[in-house]
Amino acid sequence: MNGASALRYVSPDFTVARLASAPGARTVAAESDGVLPDGFFATTNLPTYVKGADGRWSLPREPRMDGCIVGDSDGRWWVREGRRVMRGDRVVVGRAEDGTEGVLVHAHGFQVPPGAQGDFHFMSSQVSREKPIDYRLIARMLVDERSRGGRVIWVTGPALVHSRARDNLVWFIRNGFVQALLAGNAVGAHDIEAAVVGTTLGMTDAGEPTEGGHAAHMRAINAVRRAGSIANAVRDGILRDGIMHACVVEGVPFLLCGSIRDDGPLPGVITDAVAAQDAMRAHTIGATMAVMIATALHSIAVGNMLPAYYEDPARGIVELPTICVDVSEFLVSKLKDRGTHQAVGVVTNAQDFMSILRAAVEQEILERS
Repeated sequence: MNGASALRYVSPDFTVARLASAPGARTVAAESDGVLPDGFFATTNLPTYVKGADGRWSLPREPRMDGCIVGDSDGRWWVREGRRVMRGDRVVVGRAEDGTEGVLVHAHGFQVPPGAQGDFHFMSSQVSREKPIDYRLIARMLVDERSRGGRVIWVTGPALVHSRARDNLVWFIRNGFVQALLAGNAVGAHDIEAAVVGTTLGMTDAGEPTEGGHAAHMRAINAVRRAGSIANAVRDGILRDGIMHACVVEGVPFLLCGSIRDDGPLPGVITDAVAAQDAMRAHTIGATMAVMIATALHSIAVGNMLPAYYEDPARGIVELPTICVDVSEFLVSKLKDRGTHQAVGVVTNAQDFMSILRAAVEQEILERS
């Protein structure tokens, strides 16, 4: 078996009368920057086809939910956030999703072949702590992505650092399984605290509090601010290990986005929420797989930007596997309720997940060698 699951994509039949006779999608010029025309078509993350004036159906580029569709002068379609629409842009209008107004949301394109068993079926996966976790399958997916030059984005919360899963994430970074790391200031701050001070949240590896530990993360942030940047702190030998160190050394892009509760923050943290979303979006556009671990805020944010599929030059339209790990069923249920239907929930703690997954990946590599 290769890839996320045995699901196959079946394209719409555009020769059926309903679609063949449908009009081309209607567009209306945006009246002002960031203002959409009344009746604009609101996108989902599912495969969506737009019929042009030439009668050809095509998929818009850079798909995501909660956007609109804009046509360019070359006849191509693009999904854009409303705030990015400029005055005069031709925005698709119409609310029908069945193709009758020139826009078709192909909600049931991914199908399970008869007799397929034992795979993640992302679009229909249920969330439950009773559900067994197929680490071997996730391992195969990661090794496959690395082999084909895929782009796996990891979205992490600080619990990954606190739960002692830090070394395992470093291993995944160093071995080519992370193409981008999206997180908040806290992940960077506590990872750097571990590297500089030797504690996380002021606690030792054994979970014991230390004297003055409440200030440990602030001392770590200050050390990086003195260096000028995380990369400079690595260069100067202030950071000698950890997640941030591995990203810098291995050339893996990382994006730290701020929140209202941040301490510091670290240099390089994007504190403007809209700018942070744009920066995250730049990574989600090219993603071929996403792994989200122990972060409600960032998992939901990134989930809203991810399409449920991507176009692969060799394989056509492929489901975009999205794995969300948390100790609570609530997070994954919320993620799916908000439209990230393809997310598979793994209900467990970050430490166990990372440790077992690493062992499964190492075994998969060994078996392929």
